[in-house]
Amino acid sequence: MSSPSPVVLLHGFGQNGRCWGRLGESLATLGEVAALDLPGHGAAGAVHADLWTTADLVAEAIDPERPAAVVGYSMGGRIALHTALAHPERVGRLVLISATAGIDDEAEREARRASDNALATHIEAIGVDAFVEEWLALPLFAGLPAEGRYVTERRTNSARGLASSLRLAGTGTQEPLWSRLGELTMPVLVIAGQDDTKFAALAERLAAGIGDHATLAIVGGSGHTVHLEQPQLTTDLIGTWLA
Repeated sequence: MSSPSPVVLLHGFGQNGRCWGRLGESLATLGEVAALDLPGHGAAGAVHADLWTTADLVAEAIDPERPAAVVGYSMGGRIALHTALAHPERVGRLVLISATAGIDDEAEREARRASDNALATHIEAIGVDAFVEEWLALPLFAGLPAEGRYVTERRTNSARGLASSLRLAGTGTQEPLWSRLGELTMPVLVIAGQDDTKFAALAERLAAGIGDHATLAIVGGSGHTVHLEQPQLTTDLIGTWLA
């Protein structure tokens, strides 16, 4: 019997590789799991990279002889998408959680880039501890349970690293990739929380653009951080799909 494909986990902005909770623990019982620290975060806090360069770094962490199942949440989902497009030979399966293929409208994209830069400057001014409090108070994370907030882990990031991530790899910097979704040939699982209406709609658009080899899952009772708000449902969903 062949060994299961390795799994690579790509976290969201402001987190690090230790913020996957039950999902990471469960997948680790099935086989090899690498929860990476993305540029500007955790052990990679001093690494400054844009989205395509980050995709190259992720691909370098994958054995070319053993294509991985790449699972990305939010920012990590955007990076996972870039990795699958730039290095499809390294990505055997793709899981996108609360992700987007970019902002279509150029003016909206520029406004988001300005917003990301302003937030980066704000983080540098107030420091990580204060930023973590502000960030987790956003309505986007209202459904996060206490054990899914990972405040201690988030505080190990640096203001300089987070600011760099926003300026180089924020949503405002991302070129729209909607027209390239048809290039994906590996199986793709697209997940979003039902209460996160914006990203649920984006998930539907992602799945439609990818085509027949995409599976769409809208998880009830959860918002943006679906894998931490509904950990057992999400873990069962991804584990079954990967199996």
